[in-house]
Amino acid sequence: MAALAAGGGATATGLAAELPISRQAVAKHLATLGRAGLVSRSRRGRESRFELDPRPLAGAAAWLTTVGAEWDTRLADLQRLLKG
Repeated sequence: MAALAAGGGATATGLAAELPISRQAVAKHLATLGRAGLVSRSRRGRESRFELDPRPLAGAAAWLTTVGAEWDTRLADLQRLLKG
């Protein structure tokens, strides 16, 4: 995902050249990211180009922010109790 975000899109072959895994493994990862709605694919001749779509992560980021705030409150409460 970081490679796609940094480069503005890439092919599976291009990504595999930068990573310590095979092109087939990259293609499987891209297919999984595609099913999750995180990657879009466009055909250019014989190649498929993949681009990151981070919008589906917004819900996860919002949830993490909420959970993080709840934990901050709980840890502050615990700290007050321990200082007691």
